[in-house]
Amino acid sequence: MEQKKLSCEIAGRTLTLSTGLFKTQAGGTITVTLGDIVILAMASMSDDPKENADFFPMVVDYEERFYAAGKIKGSRFMKREGRPSENAVLRSRMIDRPIRPMFPKGLTHDVQVVTTVLSTDQEIDPGSIAMMGASMALMAAGTPFQGPIAAVRMGIVDGKLIVNPTFKECEAGSLDLVVAGTKEAITMVEAGASEVDEEMMLKALEMAHEEIKKLCELQLEFLKMLNVTPKKYTLVDDNPLAVQAVASTITEEMIDSVGGKTKKEFKDSFKKLVTLVKEKYAQDIEDEKMKKSELSDIINEKVEQHMREKVLSKGIRNDGRKPDEIRPISTTVGVLPRAHGTGIFQRGETQVLSIATVGAPGDAQIIDTMDTDETKRYIHHYNFPPYAVGEIKPLRGASRREIGHGDLAERALLAVLPSKEECPYTIWVVSETLSCNGSSSMASVCGSTLALMDAGIKIKKPVAGIAMGLLSREGDITKGYTILTDIQGIEDFAGDMDFKVTGTDTGITALQMDIKVKGLSIQVLREALEKAKKARLAILEEMKKAIAAPREQMSKYAPMITTLRIDPENIRDVIGKGGETIQKITAECGVEIDIEQDGLVFITAPDQESGKKAVEWITRITYVPKPGDIFDGRVTRIMDFGAFVELVPGKEGLVHISQLDHNRVDRVEDVVKLGDTLKVKLMEIDDQGRYNLSHKATLPRPEGTGEDNFGGGNGPRQGFGGPPRRGPPRR
Repeated sequence: MEQKKLSCEIAGRTLTLSTGLFKTQAGGTITVTLGDIVILAMASMSDDPKENADFFPMVVDYEERFYAAGKIKGSRFMKREGRPSENAVLRSRMIDRPIRPMFPKGLTHDVQVVTTVLSTDQEIDPGSIAMMGASMALMAAGTPFQGPIAAVRMGIVDGKLIVNPTFKECEAGSLDLVVAGTKEAITMVEAGASEVDEEMMLKALEMAHEEIKKLCELQLEFLKMLNVTPKKYTLVDDNPLAVQAVASTITEEMIDSVGGKTKKEFKDSFKKLVTLVKEKYAQDIEDEKMKKSELSDIINEKVEQHMREKVLSKGIRNDGRKPDEIRPISTTVGVLPRAHGTGIFQRGETQVLSIATVGAPGDAQIIDTMDTDETKRYIHHYNFPPYAVGEIKPLRGASRREIGHGDLAERALLAVLPSKEECPYTIWVVSETLSCNGSSSMASVCGSTLALMDAGIKIKKPVAGIAMGLLSREGDITKGYTILTDIQGIEDFAGDMDFKVTGTDTGITALQMDIKVKGLSIQVLREALEKAKKARLAILEEMKKAIAAPREQMSKYAPMITTLRIDPENIRDVIGKGGETIQKITAECGVEIDIEQDGLVFITAPDQESGKKAVEWITRITYVPKPGDIFDGRVTRIMDFGAFVELVPGKEGLVHISQLDHNRVDRVEDVVKLGDTLKVKLMEIDDQGRYNLSHKATLPRPEGTGEDNFGGGNGPRQGFGGPPRRGPPRR
């Protein structure tokens, strides 16, 4: 197959689309390169629709490869790459979200997209490049994908917006934003930020869309070079008999009766209509002329259309609220006796319990991925059990959705966490979704803020989150639209947008937007952000009623962390041979010890006494003796000429036989034995760094002798080398 290439410039780097070098049997295979980054994107669609499918069966995977960075997986026992990392899951979701709405409704053919990172420079995140590869591969495969789409990452460094920033620039800057879109509009947003104001965020979105237009043009030009044959496909239409059955049974008044303030009220009123039709056409269902699920889907579509029109025409939502009205909020803290910090946040029927746990610095999570090796000192996990929505399902670990929502809430609070110097703890927050009727991810942000403040973590400011929605007429915002504040379940499923915004009273800390329409203009985004800010400030006021600021004292069940700084040269002394010394300290004191390369030591203890004991131990080990200091040493060796005494762990000196007593000593064993504790004074450190000690100098002088601490007995006149002094004492 002939190799074909097409390139363009993006932020001073050359981006190239190519095909022909790597040969697969996928429907479409595209290689995307940007500098040393190489992404292989493959897409395929089945020839026949999936039987009995009532959804679009598309699977998107982002595959990390350690060889791409010239690395071997860190585990000593498992070198094969197994289940995807959380980073890979998040990138898979990020690619999936803007692509899925670009397929026609009713498509039930299996579609698979796989993007594999073959090479990475470890400087730029390959995720946005992989999204472009996925888009191009879908078009090359001839699928009914209504693309192209492209994505651009944005950052802010020194107050200036930059396109395609590096990892370091994102970390040092105040924004890490990924924007996806078509030539016409923005379709997906994902961001973490350090209290960036709405105006700057809109500028970043506008700049990103200009770059997206160029990348979409590149794909369209490359598509012309490929001579793609469109694949045939079938769209699933509603069963005409089922449509007629619903139309002849359900009136507008009946549809208008579907609703209620709670999910149960809505379900019960909806179920009445479905039951009415099913009972009337029970024989046709039994004869398999129509299915129960078909009737439910058609009724549901009518209810959704009616809900849309009611909001657009009358400004009344399904539960009776106005478009910008927030559901009732309640907040509580300190609900679990042993937890270090807890918070309950409830908005309407959605209730989330967040629990904060603090631990030692060594408890930080080690992230071993293709791109980076790092540790996370703040970790947020989001759980969504089936009982939260009244369902019965097996528990199978964290889903992609749970990983994504957890990451969003984690990013929302990173900007307000205290530094490691201010708070050396590893912080773990778990948000348990107890009940959900929409916007549980934003409730987990609010609950996490409450839990952290309850735990005494000195966050800079409280953070709140709100989910914004949008309803448009016939899925076209040019025909009219309404932005909704604090969307609930039905408004999320039936609506055209799910726009999650988190932040403080100053600015935005995280964004996530998914839409079902073809795209949104900057003006619509501006309106959504302004309404989100108003709602966010109102929620923050409600949260203050439970706890206005972090507690001054941490929980009595939280571990205590003491820090001290030692000379980096002494680190080896604290660790000891093969870790023997540090293991002994941790075992005997019941503490955890973490030492950084610059000599900063963190001692995590269950109580003050244990921590104090460990501090004293390390202080003794790292102490640099000075002449004149007195120690309670331990006799480690006995020689004919004196005894060696350990002053502090790892440091010993010699007490010459002449310095054991004021009186003459014939045998060292007459004064001390191996293992004895002996009080000694450091007299000098010789030019070879040896410690010359004296026990005699710590003893009271014999009455009437007038001896100084270095005279008398069989001691030398000066130092340790002179002959014994004879004659009467000096006067």
